[in-house]
Amino acid sequence: MTDAASPYLALRQAVRPAILACRLLAGDQERAGKLATECEDLLFLTSELLKAAGRARLLGPAPGTGSMVPNDDGGERHAQLVDAYADAGLLWAKVVGSCLALAGALIEREDWDDVRALASFLASSGEQTAAAELRLVLGNAIWQRHSEQLRVISNTMPPAAIGGAISALRAVLREVPEEYPDRNREVNRFLPPLAAAVGALMREQQVEIPYHSRVEHIATGGVAKYPDIVAMSLDELAAEFEGLCRRPGRDTT
Repeated sequence: MTDAASPYLALRQAVRPAILACRLLAGDQERAGKLATECEDLLFLTSELLKAAGRARLLGPAPGTGSMVPNDDGGERHAQLVDAYADAGLLWAKVVGSCLALAGALIEREDWDDVRALASFLASSGEQTAAAELRLVLGNAIWQRHSEQLRVISNTMPPAAIGGAISALRAVLREVPEEYPDRNREVNRFLPPLAAAVGALMREQQVEIPYHSRVEHIATGGVAKYPDIVAMSLDELAAEFEGLCRRPGRDTT
């Protein structure tokens, strides 16, 4: 542990979610209702945590001595110290819970970046389980946000749907946390039908598929076992499709 105000984490670390809450409250007047309530709760709990941690600090060993500050009533002081640490521990648990509640309100507003910031705070504070839970909830919400565009992906979809599918898959890779279980593998399974649709469009427009193109390779499931290169494979399909869109006199709407 650092030589800080809290027995659980450093002072600057403890106030990070409170800083986020203050920024959200100061952002605009529309941030009322549930979001404002969660922010106020987090600020109050953080304040109480710092008070309890401060009491523990004042009642604990004198800096650099390793011994208690002289006091005639050592037994009472020890009991106060134990109570202060217990209060700090309980309040820290409440701060973590309040962070998760605030994240829930932010997810409803699709404020993905702020949710990621809270997950990062939890992970860096040693709350790995809570951070993983939050990232899972965030990932599920983002998948749901793009579900309509992903649901129509097939090897026979029209050009307009191809563009939407590419945008949706790129958004998933950009917005869903990397720690989300099987994120790349889930995106990867959409690539064969997407590649088949791009290939069909190329043949319809009588465009010769270059020798170096991987469209047909992806369409036949050639990258199914390589989820780590899913972003590169998607970029290749996007480049082929965008090239078709730029061809003079070609309708890809």
